[in-house]
Amino acid sequence: MSLSGWAAFAGFWVVFVVTPGPNHANCIDNGMRHGFRRAWWGVAAILVQATLFLSGASAGVGAVLQGAPELAAALRLAGAAVLIGLGLRTIWLAARPVRMAEGAGSIFGRAFLIATFNAKSVAGYLAAFSLFVEPHRPISTQMWMIMPTALSITALSYSAYTALGAWLGRLALGAVLNVWFRRVMGVCFVLYGAVLALV
Repeated sequence: MSLSGWAAFAGFWVVFVVTPGPNHANCIDNGMRHGFRRAWWGVAAILVQATLFLSGASAGVGAVLQGAPELAAALRLAGAAVLIGLGLRTIWLAARPVRMAEGAGSIFGRAFLIATFNAKSVAGYLAAFSLFVEPHRPISTQMWMIMPTALSITALSYSAYTALGAWLGRLALGAVLNVWFRRVMGVCFVLYGAVLALV
């Protein structure tokens, strides 16, 4: 990958991970409910998922999904169901006291599910490979530039959203704001799921 190609990829990736989506909503919600340190398990899950998606994209999984539209549609509908279910659960539980003792595994697992079934993520990874990987050069050598760049930008972006959530959780209006914000986040998950199902 040339230096100009890397710069174009880095710019694309910044826009990709800063544009709001289900992962952002979950990071803010986690930060509000658990504080930055515990909520960072959600960021770790997104990084694991990103590593798996980037590895899968470099191995040609995207081409397999493009060649099997029925499988892609089934995965898309499963993702929509997960997001809608999480959204409805978030709305339903918004007024209940926050479970501060929620374990790292639970935070990680929910974030991993959201990141995996996030249509924005899949589209971004496929776009990154179709637009920026140079076909006349070995993919493995290009991954030495793509992976660290993508993971660093991803970690910074989602850490910032988690910190924003932690800051919102500490505001004086925390209790009232928290309930309404959690409801708004739940509605966002339902909308993301609906859009995913209909696209």
